Amino acid sequence: MQLFDIDADPKQNQLPYDGTVNYYGKIISHLEADHYFEKLFYSIEWENDQAIIFGRNIITKRKVAWYGDQRFEYTYSNINKYALPWTDELIELKAIVERLSGETFNSCLLNLYHTGEEGMAWHSDAETDLKKHGAIASLSFGAERKFAFKHKQTKEKVELYLEHGSLLIMKDTTQSYWLHRLPPTKKINTARINLTFRTIVT
Repeated sequence: MQLFDIDADPKQNQLPYDGTVNYYGKIISHLEADHYFEKLFYSIEWENDQAIIFGRNIITKRKVAWYGDQRFEYTYSNINKYALPWTDELIELKAIVERLSGETFNSCLLNLYHTGEEGMAWHSDAETDLKKHGAIASLSFGAERKFAFKHKQTKEKVELYLEHGSLLIMKDTTQSYWLHRLPPTKKINTARINLTFRTIVT
């Protein structure tokens, strides 16, 4: 299954079963999206991501940052991260996403992909720190990239293209039954910034 239609219907579930994914399309104008991309690129405290895999510390080219209502501790890939205080731009974007989605979030994990060759392998966001079956809002700026889902049992795949200034919401049992990834590509040589608003349970 593929979505190429720019006129997205946020009420439509992009998954055939076992979860809910709503694609809102572009929720921010091109000019405003350019503004936010520049501000985020230069003002966010980016760090190279790292993970401990089979006892080895792996450092990625992709950069990440973690912000929240308080100094949340968040653990993934056996690495502990601590949330920084919200920036003005993140507060503005969180308010936009919450108004459109009807959800509330207390933290945001940001990813910076410098080119299409940087991606993310198959995974699900099912860390114990996260609200179970809670919504995760993915806001994209910069290069348009393919985003893929794969069912854990049936292996059925769903692919979407996430546009500059667009919003994707994953919720309900999506993380329990589906993996997702950002496939690398050599066709894109510009950067993408992705904000994933989420709820940490304390």
